[in-house]
Amino acid sequence: MQELAGLSEGFGWLYYGAWRARGLLDSPWVASARVVRVFPDTVRVEVTERVPRVRLARPDGSVVVAAADGTVLPGAATGAALPLVSGWGPDRLPDVLRVLGALSGYNVQSVVFTPTGLSVKLPSGSVWSGDLQALLKYAGSISMYPNSDISIYPWG
Repeated sequence: MQELAGLSEGFGWLYYGAWRARGLLDSPWVASARVVRVFPDTVRVEVTERVPRVRLARPDGSVVVAAADGTVLPGAATGAALPLVSGWGPDRLPDVLRVLGALSGYNVQSVVFTPTGLSVKLPSGSVWSGDLQALLKYAGSISMYPNSDISIYPWG
């Protein structure tokens, strides 16, 4: 992190600024960075890192890890603790991430997207919906139907 921030022995702190720390923002692991100079002799660099949120199965069969904003995080461990996202058709990752946020208390194991909808696999059943808004609206009520496969339609 120190190297990305442009911090090196002998560089005058007085001349250190955001331009020198620009390397931080080029890293996919860094969500934001802030440089604060505290006079007379201190430079503080505050970094907010991205956190792995999902495993993405790519069409070529490889699996990568992405953060909650969809940024791919190179070098992240592809452990089974994160939900696996796969599918085909137009990119639906932003929709999938919204659904994962709404279902965060349900231990989602995987999400499969297609042009016709999203299928969410839970430890005890699954949920499918062709309408994102209906799925988000009724996401909290899936606990009423444990061990079931549920289909949510926008008309009820």
